[in-house]
Amino acid sequence: MKIAVTGATGQLGTLVVEALKKRVPTENIVALVRTPAKASALGVEVRTFDYNHPAVMTEALAGIDRLVLISGNEIGQRANQHFNVVEAAGKAGVKWIVYTSLLHADSSTLNLANEHMTTEEAIKASGIDFTILRNGWYTENYTGSIGGALAGGAFIGSAGNGKISSAARADYAEAAAVVVTDVIHKGKVYELAGDSYYTLADLATEISNQTGKNIPYKNLTESEYTRILESFEIPGDLAAAIAS
Repeated sequence: MKIAVTGATGQLGTLVVEALKKRVPTENIVALVRTPAKASALGVEVRTFDYNHPAVMTEALAGIDRLVLISGNEIGQRANQHFNVVEAAGKAGVKWIVYTSLLHADSSTLNLANEHMTTEEAIKASGIDFTILRNGWYTENYTGSIGGALAGGAFIGSAGNGKISSAARADYAEAAAVVVTDVIHKGKVYELAGDSYYTLADLATEISNQTGKNIPYKNLTESEYTRILESFEIPGDLAAAIAS
């Protein structure tokens, strides 16, 4: 049984590989990456894999039984890229795809939802066995901004009093490893998130408590927040997605 992981040198992919190594022999794990030289530390078989080159992907998926398809990071291009992966998987004889989607993708108002739903539909239409992991927000998406909040004197966002049930990437990686190693999860769609919720105002209060500095939460409109993120040299599509 060969299990392959796309984006295996990414922030989530690396953790999925490590979680799998605790469950199956390393010789059963294949890291699919755009730049193989960056994957040497993973300690598993590495194959070149590029979402934009279907022929390369078909070759890389030869002999793969189960595929953990971690969604790409090129917003606006992902639906086509993911379709390429699904098509290549079909040609290569992959038997099962586990895809990292978005929490409540079928009803979410986030602008990221459409690409995920398009991908889910393509996977289901392929005839390949599937499991959909609808991942909630990563806690690291917020903790990564703490340094900026301390420097700027406020934690900014556009979430109002919205309740956020985030979880650490390691938790989502663990879920992927648990699912892809047990066939009882085939055909399932899982909504994954943290066990409890907080608002960004709650997060700002906790940052204040932990640092001894007064860090309030400053709520912005979606367009204001997008513009500020762009001023930090975050690409426009990604800035809009974060604000959304």
